[in-house]
Formats: sequence, C-alpha cells, structure tokens
Amino acid sequence: MSKFEAAITEYMGKIDACDEALLRKVTKGLGPSIYLKDASMVSCSDQSELDRVRNNFLIKKHGLAEGPNLDEAIKKVCVAMKDSRQKKRAVFYYHLVKDLGLEGNY
Repeated sequence: MSKFEAAITEYMGKIDACDEALLRKVTKGLGPSIYLKDASMVSCSDQSELDRVRNNFLIKKHGLAEGPNLDEAIKKVCVAMKDSRQKKRAVFYYHLVKDLGLEGNY
C-alpha cells in the first residue's frame, strides 16, 4: 500500500459517511504536505493557523469572498472535530468543502 493510500484509509476512518472520491481530490490538492507532521495538521487553538486556512484555502484556492461566514464555517469544523486532538488538514478541508458546498471546485 502506498503512503497516499495509507493516508486516505486513515482519513476515511475519521469521517462518517465519507465521499471517498471527494476526499481523494481534497487530499491530492494538498500535495506532499500530507506527509509532513506539522503541515498535515490544523490547530484550532492557533488563530494565525485559522487565518491561513481562511486566506489560503478558502479565499485564494476557492475564490470565496472574505466575510464572517468563512470564520463561522472554520469554527463549525473546529467544534465538529473537537474530540480529535490531532486534526488532519485533509479531513478539516474535506469538512469545509462539504459545509460550504465547494464540491464543484473539484
């Protein structure tokens, strides 16, 4: 099993009713960062990290307009994943994509 396939298997275990095809696309979009310990995770307690998610992923990558709805979506995912001490970036982004209806961008 490749490292990518192992990562997908791990991520699928963290998502209820997972759309595997979408998860693969989101994960592939993250490139080699999924293999780096620090880069592969999102820290909900670090505001600069959440700003980076908003600015780089939602605004730059998906072309969304800046607004309070983006911060609300990020906080919603943080609350949904609160039981997970290590929030994997691919899973976090997958939830954002699903919550904001961005599936068409993939």
